[in-house]
Amino acid sequence: MQINRRFFLHKGALALAGTTAIPNFLVRTVMAQTAAAPKKRLVVVFQRGAADGLNIVVPYRERNYYAMRPSIAVPQDKVIDLDGAFGLHPSMGAFKPLYDQGHLAIIHAVGSPDMSRSHFDAQDFMESGTPGVKSTDDGWLNRALQAEDLSRRCAGTCEHTAFRALALSSDVPRTLAGKVPAIALNNVNNFSVAGQKPSPAASAFEAMYGSSGDQILHATGEETFDAVKMLRATNPGSYKPSADYPTTDFGNSMKQIAQLLKANLGVEAAFTDINGWDTHQNQGAVNGQLSDRLREFSNAIAAFWKDMGDQAENVTVVTMSEFGRTAKENGTGGTDHGHANVMFVLGAEVKGGKVQGKWPGLEPEQLNEGRDLALTTDYRQVLSEMVTHTLGASNLDLVFPGARMQPNSFLKLV
Repeated sequence: MQINRRFFLHKGALALAGTTAIPNFLVRTVMAQTAAAPKKRLVVVFQRGAADGLNIVVPYRERNYYAMRPSIAVPQDKVIDLDGAFGLHPSMGAFKPLYDQGHLAIIHAVGSPDMSRSHFDAQDFMESGTPGVKSTDDGWLNRALQAEDLSRRCAGTCEHTAFRALALSSDVPRTLAGKVPAIALNNVNNFSVAGQKPSPAASAFEAMYGSSGDQILHATGEETFDAVKMLRATNPGSYKPSADYPTTDFGNSMKQIAQLLKANLGVEAAFTDINGWDTHQNQGAVNGQLSDRLREFSNAIAAFWKDMGDQAENVTVVTMSEFGRTAKENGTGGTDHGHANVMFVLGAEVKGGKVQGKWPGLEPEQLNEGRDLALTTDYRQVLSEMVTHTLGASNLDLVFPGARMQPNSFLKLV
C-alpha cells in the first residue's frame, strides 16, 4: 500500500486512541515544554449552510421580528431570556449556564463584509479570511499558526508535534490549509488496538515516521512516535468522557477533540464542522429542523466544555457560519440566504454573560438591502482577538491580509 506523507496530512489517515490516564513521559516530553504551563488551544466550529442567527439569538423586543416571521418566530414566552432584549432559542438550554457563569460571549450582527449569497463562495471567503478574494490559497487559522511562530521568533525552527493543527473531518478544511502541516481524521478508533494486526494506515504511518527526515514530524524526537504507539496500543473505546455527548457526528467530533486535547499531544488548533443549517423550507419555530440542529449544536459544545474539566482553563471555542438568513420568512416556511449572523465564543477567560456587537435593528429602513440583518461587526475582528489571545499571533496583517485589523478594533471579549 503506497501511502505518502501528503496522504497522511491531507486525507486523514492518522488516528489516535485516547487514554484516561496521562503517562508521565507524555507530560514530560511530548509537549517539549518541560515545567511549562499548558499552552492555550483554539477550537473552531463551522456551521455550514448559513445558520439563522435571528432564531438562534432572538431579538424578542423587536416588533418587526414577529411581523416578518408570522409562522417561524420564537414566541417571547418561549425564549430563554439573556438580557431583557435578546434570548436563546428554547432548544439551547445547555448554553444558558455557560452564559450565566460568564464563560460564553455572544456576538450578534456579525459576519463577512462580502455580499455573496453563494454557499461555496461565502464559506471559501470566511475560511480563507480574505472576503472577496478568490486567489488566496491558504486559510486564516494556518496563517495564525505561522504568525505564532513569528511572534516567538522561531519561524522554521519552532518545536511542534505532528498534531499541532488537526481537523475532525475527512479532509483538511480550507481554514487549516497552508504551510503549517495539518492532520485530518474521521475517527480516533481507526488505529488497531493491542493484539490485533495493525491497520494498513497505522503500519504505513509508522514506516513513514521512521524514515522521514521532515522536521515537523521529528519536532520533538522519537517521543512523539512513542506516544502514538502507546496510544494505539490502548483500547480506543476505553476513553470515558466526563459528560454525555449527543450520539451524532458532531457530538462524536467534539468528544474526540476533547479526547485528543486531554492526551497532551501538542494540539494548538482544532477544527470541526456541523452541517444542516440551510433552512429554506419548514424551518420551524420552537420545534422543527432548526430546533433539532440547535439542540445538537449546543448540547455537544456544552458537553465538550464539561468534559474538558480543569483543562478547559486553556481552551477557547469559537463558532461561525457563512451568512445568516433573510429577516422575513419565505413562502415555504423557511428563510433564504441573508447577510449578518451570530457567533459564540466560549472560554474560561472570556468576558461572557452579555450579547456583544452593535445591534442595527429590524425596521425596514435598517435592513441590509431591505431584506437582511445588517452587519455591524466584521467576523475577522472576533477571530483576530481570539488568535492574538490564544496563539499569540500578533502579526494580524499576515493572518488577515488587507483587513487592517488592530487591537483597537477588538470587542474586548477576553
